[in-house]
Formats: sequence, structure tokens, C-alpha cells
Amino acid sequence: MPMTEATVLDALSQVIDPDLKRDLVTLGMIRSAKVEGETVRVVIELTTPTYPMKDQILADSVAAIEAAGAKAGCVHIEFSTSSAATDRPVLPGVKHVIAVGAGKGGVGKSTIATLLTLGLSRAGARCGLLDGDIYGPSLGTMLGLDDLEVMAKGEMLIPFDVHGIKAMTIGKLVDPEKPMIWRGPMAHKAFSQLLLQTEWGELDYLIVDLPPGTGDVPLSLSQALPLSGAVIVCTPQRVAQDDARRAVRMFGELGVPAVGLVENMSWFVTDDGVEYDLFGRGGAEQMASEMELPFLGPLPLHVSMRKNADAGTPLGNFEISDDITAAIDHLASELARRVSIQEASAVAPSISVS
Repeated sequence: MPMTEATVLDALSQVIDPDLKRDLVTLGMIRSAKVEGETVRVVIELTTPTYPMKDQILADSVAAIEAAGAKAGCVHIEFSTSSAATDRPVLPGVKHVIAVGAGKGGVGKSTIATLLTLGLSRAGARCGLLDGDIYGPSLGTMLGLDDLEVMAKGEMLIPFDVHGIKAMTIGKLVDPEKPMIWRGPMAHKAFSQLLLQTEWGELDYLIVDLPPGTGDVPLSLSQALPLSGAVIVCTPQRVAQDDARRAVRMFGELGVPAVGLVENMSWFVTDDGVEYDLFGRGGAEQMASEMELPFLGPLPLHVSMRKNADAGTPLGNFEISDDITAAIDHLASELARRVSIQEASAVAPSISVS
């Protein structure tokens, strides 16, 4: 029986996305299916180029089409991502906005925000990073922006193009020696301008590094535009967990799904490879389990990470060791996976704050 487009679609209706638990046809992921003689060409649309289940979907789709009668070696699968980003009235070119928050300072939130952005970029996504820590911006140093000048086009800021990502920080717009003594309305205005008056262009992910705590800036972000989710950063010890729980509940009250928790500084690695559990490895993972939150993974503490942060060479973190590179890439892959699951299973929240 010759292959037809209907035969191909019927075969693909048997291919189940391993995360979403529904078939590719029902999910609307089949952009085109053509039969040209013995050759079958299929384009599958993904929510993001970093979708971690891509290889499995590829293998399962080829197997299903060949089982339906296609000649072995004649099935060609291509992947695409939708050019339409969102229907949000602001930042229409940005597909996903991810907040990175923490209940307290000093847990490495800015480090995790940077590494997640770079990890997603290395996997092929178009990424932006916004330093939303209005009171203590640090990404200017961590990204090596000291010698770069701020550029603008009309009323819009042009983000810095560094390390394969776009970035913006209020630290480049104010006197570096000036303390950020701002009351809530001032912080709200500054953050909103930084977010909405930067020309981000087309992005798969915009990662927003929030200030610690549960104050004005997270509220401003949640009011400004729909968030795809929030990542909570926590170190293993109990005192960090207590505050992280508050951050999770804050995002929940704002209608923002917690798409993952990261255990930072999970252990310390010496230069000769010896590991020490300085803060009690696994505490944040246990908290995630208790709160039924997705656990994105742990990340160790290493001297070279501090050196890279001070030197503004964040990509150097992917050269420390194979284990650390794998850990960072795993965090980014799990985030992409959780965002895809969230997008397919949830309706965008309607946020009302009184």
C-alpha cells in the first residue's frame, strides 16, 4: 500500500510526547507532512529549539512512519520553532519570560540566572538576560560589561550582545558608586522601564534575575506581563529553605507557576577534586519533593566560578570540568523541559492584585 499524507499523519498520531503524554498530531506539532515518491518529509514544530525530548521524538516518529510502510532510510524529519512568539501586548517577540528568584540573598541567584541563560543559548535558543536586581545589580561585572557603552535607538535601549546572549542591567545606567536608595514606586518604575524599554527583539527565553525577597520588583514583573514560570534558587541549609518556601508561595499567590528549584552550592569541589558538603547536600532537593516542585538539579561551588564571576568570563564555567559542564547543561535542559510541559498543560494566569 503506497504511503500518503493521511497515512503519515495516522502514524504520527501514535507517537506520544514523553513529557506531555499526548500524541504529536493532537498537540498540533505537525507543521507539514509530504510524500514524494518513496520519500517522506515531515516538519515537526517545537515550542523551543532546546526541547530536550527532541531526539526521542525523532526516533519514535521515524519508527512509526516506517512501520506504516515507508521504506527504511527514506523518512526525513525536520524540526522548526514557531516564528510567532506570544500574544502578549508587551514584549511580543519574546516567547518565554522566566523569573529567577530567591527568598534571601547570598544563594547565588545571579549566578544561576546567568548559567541558565548561557546553557539555553549553547543548546541553540535565542536568549536574553535582564538584571532586575534594582538594589544590587551585579550582572555588569559577571558579564564583563565594564568597558561597554550603553546604546539607544530613540527611547529604546539596545541590549548588550555578549557571550551569545542579549543582556541589560540598570548597573550600566547609574553611577556605580551611587547607592540604590529607592522606595517601592521608584523601584517599580525603574524596573518596568528597564524591562519594557529594551529592544529585546526575537527571543526564545528572557531570563530575569530578580532581587532577593518578596517585594516590589517581583510584583511589578508579574503585573507587567504573563510569566512562563519562576525558578527558585536555594542552598541546602534550613535557613535558606525557609525563605525559599516563602518565595514559592509568593509566586503562587501571583499566579506564576514554579517551574523548578535549583540547589546551588550543593557541595564544594577543591582544585584536586575532593568534595565537601559544606551546607548539607540534598536539603533543597528534599524541600522540592515535600512541596511537590520540579527539581532542576544541584550545582556545586567551585573556586573557578568565583574567578569567572569577578573576571566577567561566564563561559569559562563550562570549561572547569566535564562534571560541572554536565550539571549546568542539565539545569538548562530541565528548565526547557518544564517550561514546555507548563505551556502545554496550563492556561496563562489572570493576575489581580489588590
